[in-house]
Amino acid sequence: MNENRELAARMCVLGVAGRDAARALREASGDTKNKALLAAASAIRDSAASILAANAQDMAQAKAERLSPALLDRLMLDEKRVAAMAAGVEAVAALPDPVGRVLARWTRPNGLDISRVATPIGVIGIIYESRPNVTADAAAICLKSGNAVILRGGSESAGSSAAILAALQAGLKAAGLPVEAVQLVPTTDRAAVGMMLAGLEGSVDLIIPRGGKSLVARVQAEARVPVLAHLEGICHTYVHAAADPAKARAVVVNAKMRRTGICGATETLLLDANCPRELAVRVLEDLAAKGCEIRGDGTIRAIFPAAKQATEEDWRTEYLDAVISVKVVDDIEKAIRHIETYGSHHTEAIITEDAGAAERFLAALDSAILLWNASTQFADGGEFGMGAEIGIGTGKLHARGPVGVEQLTTFKYVVRGNGQIRG
Repeated sequence: MNENRELAARMCVLGVAGRDAARALREASGDTKNKALLAAASAIRDSAASILAANAQDMAQAKAERLSPALLDRLMLDEKRVAAMAAGVEAVAALPDPVGRVLARWTRPNGLDISRVATPIGVIGIIYESRPNVTADAAAICLKSGNAVILRGGSESAGSSAAILAALQAGLKAAGLPVEAVQLVPTTDRAAVGMMLAGLEGSVDLIIPRGGKSLVARVQAEARVPVLAHLEGICHTYVHAAADPAKARAVVVNAKMRRTGICGATETLLLDANCPRELAVRVLEDLAAKGCEIRGDGTIRAIFPAAKQATEEDWRTEYLDAVISVKVVDDIEKAIRHIETYGSHHTEAIITEDAGAAERFLAALDSAILLWNASTQFADGGEFGMGAEIGIGTGKLHARGPVGVEQLTTFKYVVRGNGQIRG
């Protein structure tokens, strides 16, 4: 019990310090924030040796604990990845300042001048797993948008994250900003996560989880402050009857197989019943040639016997692997109904040369990202020209789609008068 009280006290100190830092950042100029970011990027490069040494210790421990090859790859840093981390911070510095933007402005008949102005959210808690580069990405995005951030990385990357934090705080200090603008939870105790989810006695304004399904599910279930996240990326590509065959083949293979482990990878392929049989077979052959396991309905198995039988669960599964579920639908309305039933409101694509069908698809579905004749793997802030992102939002309130610097602002109303009183 004493240990829990001591941890709670330490966590509340982080919260209070973050709140104080957020006040300073709210008034910081764009030039000051950019100075901090550029100095942080320089410090990351200068600290490469210490960052890599800390990462080597994390890797040794992770191997001793028999982490999977995929987790080891996410955890591992080398000179190239450290350089990319620094370049990513510089890319955020180059973005327009999202704070202070006048989103709307109007004058009332009584002369009141009313503006809706972008402002930082405040203190953001970010909980993430093994990728140490998220420490730099998340800190940079939050700093650029004028938010203080409390970071809680995975225990396996604790040493790497601490070394990166030192470089980030050196950048803040160089710009005259409080180093508490970027803080790292100084313990791997899982109880600290629960304390963040409870809001640190009102200090935390928003929680962003970045990691696997179990992490996001816990955050969404336990958080007592707003959460910005997506639980699953069950993304669909629908090949319409009027699809261009070459486009359909190229887009489907890219959407599934470019990187199978990202949230924007297509997990279910819907083929219109009026698609030419030859095109359907070619698309399935292309996927199989790339090493993709195909799980299809009865119609798919009839034209492509190598496919395994799909079950009801397959339509609800985010594989994050070289596996795809494939179904034949009667028409665009059935495609829309399938996506509404099984999708996760992340990303959906239609492949067609029929503009009317495309517009129907884009208008009818309520996913965060909808594409026409393009791969679902474009579900990414960098590809949208937004710079770095901290994830893809699939909720219906606040940010949807890639969450970048603009999405980490809210707004306030500024009203300018000349002595008006209300009658």
